[in-house]
Amino acid sequence: MNKYETDSAVLKALGHPARLKIVVELSKGNGCNVNDIADNMELPQSTVSQHLSILKSHNIITPEKNGVKTCYKVTDSRVLQIISILNS
Repeated sequence: MNKYETDSAVLKALGHPARLKIVVELSKGNGCNVNDIADNMELPQSTVSQHLSILKSHNIITPEKNGVKTCYKVTDSRVLQIISILNS
């Protein structure tokens, strides 16, 4: 996969409103596990899990085990820059 295909896939993953909101909230430090995100977004946990899976598959977020909970963190610096631009 070339750079344009990879970049396009990342933008496509961010193109869904729920996934974009998840990334924005994670970048702010608002909730980090599936249940916190689901409560914050008022979405079913299963739906949030599906969105997190897509974000994880594009290496936008990275899971970190925190005891029995899995906490997600935005680790793609390009995505953090995109979020910063959108919030300005």
